[in-house]
Amino acid sequence: MKQIRQTRRQRGATIVELMVALTVGMLVLLMAGAMLLSANAAYLAQVEAAALDDAGRYALELITRAARQASFVNWERDDAGADASMAPAGLRGLDARTLARTSDAIDATDNPPGDAVNGSDVLALRFAGAGNAAGGDGSVLNCAGFGVGRYQQGWSIFYVARNAAGEAELRCKYRANGSWSADAIVGGIDTFQVLYGLDTDTPADGVANEYVSAAVLDERDAALILPVLPAPTAADPQVRERERLGRTHWKRVTSIRVALVIHATRRGLPGVDPRVFDLFGRAYSDAAAGTDPGVRLDEAQLPGEARQRARKLFAATVLLRNAPAGAQ
Repeated sequence: MKQIRQTRRQRGATIVELMVALTVGMLVLLMAGAMLLSANAAYLAQVEAAALDDAGRYALELITRAARQASFVNWERDDAGADASMAPAGLRGLDARTLARTSDAIDATDNPPGDAVNGSDVLALRFAGAGNAAGGDGSVLNCAGFGVGRYQQGWSIFYVARNAAGEAELRCKYRANGSWSADAIVGGIDTFQVLYGLDTDTPADGVANEYVSAAVLDERDAALILPVLPAPTAADPQVRERERLGRTHWKRVTSIRVALVIHATRRGLPGVDPRVFDLFGRAYSDAAAGTDPGVRLDEAQLPGEARQRARKLFAATVLLRNAPAGAQ
């Protein structure tokens, strides 16, 4: 009897016990795997959020630095005291447009408004260089980081275009060695928008009274009433151009507001409700969404795959440091 009892106590696990143990082990493994996947997803989301922050901050920093150079005049130039009223405005813009990489400045007639990415705008900033060397003394740089010399006219032009893979990117367009080129700054751009702070006071006090789009400024310029000049002066096109340049609303812009929406490279979590981005606030979008396309971005209107992306809105207001030449 003693031997039989010892044999029974030493027997192995039953099938039921093995199945229970395997089940518990599998549950533990599944829970550990789910926790690992969740931790990995959280890590990737954090990495993408950091990448979005870096891209947005870099784009705003570059635009802000270039905007503060707009209308800069190098008074050491021999022609610095020339008729300032004939000088073009230090900044210009286009609504819902894109540009060609090698076209002259923003004069791109081969890029109709329909080609713009979600109504993205064009911002062109013009300034004088510094330093006698061909590349300047390093104190004045264009948006690509190249120096602009004393007798050169610098440009920093920001616009959105699609690359060969179809991805929209914010580009910096500049002139180097007499030819135009453009480099990508930040990819994953959904829309890029600009408003211009217009000083409507007479005399001007340097403070913006309203923020309007480039199209509004152009409409107001088209409606300018120039003074009646005596003949034959009135027939002189240079005189008329001087009057127009001296009164253009672009020379009364004292600040700008820029905003852009950037998306991550990877798809986000499914089942997330589409969001609406009002780049300059809901009030402006409600008032101008029909005439200023792109100021409201609705994820529900984007292609299916593009909706499921992490997105972030970046915006900044920049006070222009240099008074526009010849502003009246």
